[in-house]
Amino acid sequence: MTASARQVAATGTTTEDADPREPVEVLLRDLHSSRSGLGSAEAARRLDRYGPNVLEQHAGREWPRALLRQFTHPLALLLIAAAVLAFVSGTRELGWAILAVVALNAVFAFVQETQASKAVEALGRYLPPRSRVRRDGAVVEIPAAELVPGDVVLIAEGDRVPADARLLTGALEVDASALTGESVPVERDAAEPDAADRKLDSPVLVFSGTACVAGAAEAVVHATGRHTEIGRIASLTGRRGHDESPLERQVRRVAYLIAAVAVGVGIAFLPLGVLAGLSWTEAAIFAVGLLVANVPEGLLPTITLALAGGVRAMARRGALVKRLSAVETLGSTTVVCTDKTGTLTVGRMSVQDVRDRGGRPLAGPEPELAVAVARCATADAAAGTGDPTELALLAMAAEAGVDVRVDTRDRDRRALFAFDARRRTMATLDDLPDGRWVHVKGAPEVLVPRCRLAPDRATAIEAAVDEMAGRGLRVLAVARRPWTGETAPARDVAEGPGLDLLGLVGLLDPPRPEVAAAVAACHSAGIRVHVVTGDNGRTAAEIARRVGLRADRIVEGDELDVMTDPDLHRLLAGRGEIVFSRAAPEAKLRIADALRADGQTVAMTGDGVNDAPALHHADIGVAMGREGTEVAREAATMILTDDNFATVVAGVEEGRRVFDNVRKFVLYIFAHAIPEIVPFLLFALSGGLVPLPLTVLQILAVDLGTETLPALALGREKAEPGLMERPPRPRGRGVIDRRMLLRAWGIMGVVSAALGLALFLLVLTGAGWAPGADTGPGSALHHAYLQATTASFAAIVACQIGTAFAARTDHTSLWRIGVSSNRLLLAGIAFEIAFAAAVIYLPALQTVFGTAALPGWALLLLLPMPVIVWGVDEAYRWTGRHRVARTRADDPRPVAHGVLR
Repeated sequence: MTASARQVAATGTTTEDADPREPVEVLLRDLHSSRSGLGSAEAARRLDRYGPNVLEQHAGREWPRALLRQFTHPLALLLIAAAVLAFVSGTRELGWAILAVVALNAVFAFVQETQASKAVEALGRYLPPRSRVRRDGAVVEIPAAELVPGDVVLIAEGDRVPADARLLTGALEVDASALTGESVPVERDAAEPDAADRKLDSPVLVFSGTACVAGAAEAVVHATGRHTEIGRIASLTGRRGHDESPLERQVRRVAYLIAAVAVGVGIAFLPLGVLAGLSWTEAAIFAVGLLVANVPEGLLPTITLALAGGVRAMARRGALVKRLSAVETLGSTTVVCTDKTGTLTVGRMSVQDVRDRGGRPLAGPEPELAVAVARCATADAAAGTGDPTELALLAMAAEAGVDVRVDTRDRDRRALFAFDARRRTMATLDDLPDGRWVHVKGAPEVLVPRCRLAPDRATAIEAAVDEMAGRGLRVLAVARRPWTGETAPARDVAEGPGLDLLGLVGLLDPPRPEVAAAVAACHSAGIRVHVVTGDNGRTAAEIARRVGLRADRIVEGDELDVMTDPDLHRLLAGRGEIVFSRAAPEAKLRIADALRADGQTVAMTGDGVNDAPALHHADIGVAMGREGTEVAREAATMILTDDNFATVVAGVEEGRRVFDNVRKFVLYIFAHAIPEIVPFLLFALSGGLVPLPLTVLQILAVDLGTETLPALALGREKAEPGLMERPPRPRGRGVIDRRMLLRAWGIMGVVSAALGLALFLLVLTGAGWAPGADTGPGSALHHAYLQATTASFAAIVACQIGTAFAARTDHTSLWRIGVSSNRLLLAGIAFEIAFAAAVIYLPALQTVFGTAALPGWALLLLLPMPVIVWGVDEAYRWTGRHRVARTRADDPRPVAHGVLR
């Protein structure tokens, strides 16, 4: 029995009981390990017990269920029902066509959704492939997947931390930005006392997936695989399934409404048809035809293609969308919760403030200061590798004309005292043309007291440090001393008292230059922007101030942790914007959930591993494509290829445009329901005295022939003026509202039906028809009847043209956007006219659709119909615009867009 096994038997404890923040010797005891690491046999046993150091991949294949969901969508079910009815009515070609549309839409949507399921796989790729550990008393290199709790790992500059571990010896600087959101590397020191409130802030803990940028240390592993912080994030990322987007919810409601209307009309027609003198069989056939006619077969593909057009437009503007409905979701956004590092900021440290020996601001560094920071460094500016702070200092020195090449620096260097997290300083001994100098940089509170300063200068320097730190800057002091000795001094001497202060440097990850305008655009569109970051509050507040956020409060992570849910809801319900700092992944989820519970549509932006759960669970997750982690990109719904926060605003505009266009072609399609239904009702209510003004096949020619291309063109309509000056629409506002139904059914539908029936009756009566006269095959009036139904069909097509132009705008006048500005619509109308002409005049199609050539006078009567339909709707919208204008004149408070009064 091994020592570890005997201890387990004696104490009954296991490694799961270990607390990584307890004293080292206690932790090693609980882990049944030692500073010399584990033996190979014990490590193998633990590997069997705890499993490999990888993140769990859920191999269960749920794709059949996911694919089936695409076929059980209400609109898909409605289309399937329409296909069945088409088969029943004898139009098999139509039935197969509808089923093909359903299948293509289902497969396409399924492929889009499966792209969002790869976040956990991307998290796994954050772990290093191999790691150096102490095994059997010797240092060996093993696959990182074979690490187990109790292993002692060796971490050096450039390494990625392979598992969650507690430092045993040494000190490190760790880039934990992907996990914590902090843009500045954090210091970790085995000798530091652990008084941090959060595990992530512990000075003695390092976490899987973070990168060591300076120093060296040994650490004992206390968690691997799914038990690590990155593993916990993976579980948060996959915990919740996909929620429907606002558009998906509205399309579902539209499907139910259409189904109710279609079924209701079909059922109502059965007794009416019998009353009209039809047999029950004939009435049933007509009812089936009416049901088929009332199902908008083109609605689902039109919505899909409109969203796909939005996806393409977003790609041109710098955003890749992985789920079609995400475009519209972004358009309905009311709150943006944005990360700071790499999202609002450029993601790189930059010198923001330089002070001279007396603490006075400088436009640029003095020569001695620039030389000192160029020499006291280990980063490579040409390759862009090394500590981010040093890279920023080297960039400043290069701009001042100092040679920052690595070969020059190394050639003149005589000694290097690398950065020590405990001492918080770094020093070098360098040969320069004017002599040999010791250059030192470090924390002001450590370095300034060692400099020769008069009391007044010391006071001024202290005030400058406080002012710079108060603006969220990371402040470094730079000093030097001459050295005449032949050998390098000891470190305590090199960094000891008697230094000459050269100045102060303040660094910050600065905001992107375009973000301020993007934030202003969000405010203009009625969208609030909260900052949710793992960085410290002062830095985040400074960035928020610079980009124009109306942040009136900073909430630290520990304050948020103890805040009750009602208090959080009250906080978020306020009008101001908030900076949430030191926010853990769970906190980001909690904020997003609280906003959604209050009826907000939330867009969450981010770039780090720690952002993945919130990105996955928000209404829409927006990840950075260039600087963002692969984990964030996989978890998000939309990826900004240019890492430009302004693209989020472009996405909001595009989403609003897409939603408006969906409403436009739904309005267009709904407007034709009345002129298609009224002929059946007239036939039934007249008891058969008036023959059926329109046949089922002619209705199908409208729904799948003349209607489709103009509807698709409306989906590509440009944004109406003032689109981004509207407040966000309420979460519950549907695609269909009372105003749309009034325009579709009460105005354009009624006018179109009246014009169509009038032309039908004119053609029929012109041939000598009287109510009740026989118009069936073989009768004297049969040809006139064919011409009359053809006239009804042509009138609907003509009215469709007017409806298409009327549907192009919701409130704005057509003249303001330009009659010919939508070239696709003009092409669609040209096709519509050509298709209708073919149906009317080609003998083969006349036989199929029961049409006949129209007399010349009937064609002339068709010409004004588009103008009449458009003109009536334009007059209605004109009165609405003037009513709103009068309301604003009487009451200066803003009037919600699209609200009926």
